[in-house]
Amino acid sequence: MGENRGRIAVVAALEREVRPLVKRWRAIQGKRGGRTFKFFENDSIVVVCGGIGAEAARRAAEAVIADYDPAVICSAGFAGALTPELQVGSVLSPGCVVNASDGSRVSVDGGEGVLVTFGEIATPEQKRKLRESYGAQAVDMEAAAVAQAAEARGVRFAAIKVISDEVDFEFPSMGRFVTAAGDFSEWRFAVFAALRPWLWPRVAQLMRNGARASRVLCEELGKLTTGEAGGE
Repeated sequence: MGENRGRIAVVAALEREVRPLVKRWRAIQGKRGGRTFKFFENDSIVVVCGGIGAEAARRAAEAVIADYDPAVICSAGFAGALTPELQVGSVLSPGCVVNASDGSRVSVDGGEGVLVTFGEIATPEQKRKLRESYGAQAVDMEAAAVAQAAEARGVRFAAIKVISDEVDFEFPSMGRFVTAAGDFSEWRFAVFAALRPWLWPRVAQLMRNGARASRVLCEELGKLTTGEAGGE
């Protein structure tokens, strides 16, 4: 799509995670498999925000591979810490991505540590079990799906994850606000939270954590052009 093919393709879940980076980039819409994707182009990088969850990430990865034929595809976004050493804003470029749904593993050249992809936002108790089961340092919801799409098409895979919630952070229930397509309904969540004052401190912390993680993530992704991040 377009004349400026992306040498590195980045698959994120939500635009708000990468907005500071892509807000001035060229945005192009494309359709594939009945779904519309927005691609953000800049020099040798293209970013697509596919939505939350494995299925949304897989579709986005397949779309960006088909339309841009990248040399590298990178799963980028927020992750939850499974160890107390990782705090909000910590960066993990894993050497191994584990799919918790089937136990499969994908090795990542140049990475270090283990990231596990889980089917929902993990509670502190689920985080403990994931750490014990897989020896992982962090959990996300998309990387394994992007890795499998890359492997199926012979594209090199990398991952850059930034911690947005620490090991003991309790989320408000979020699954009900994620659509089947992987989109997050911010207005429905805002109404839900506004009617529950006891959630306000956690929601405020969630917003602060997200803003910090987004800044760090965009700084890391900005290094991709110089080959300093994502195992380049």
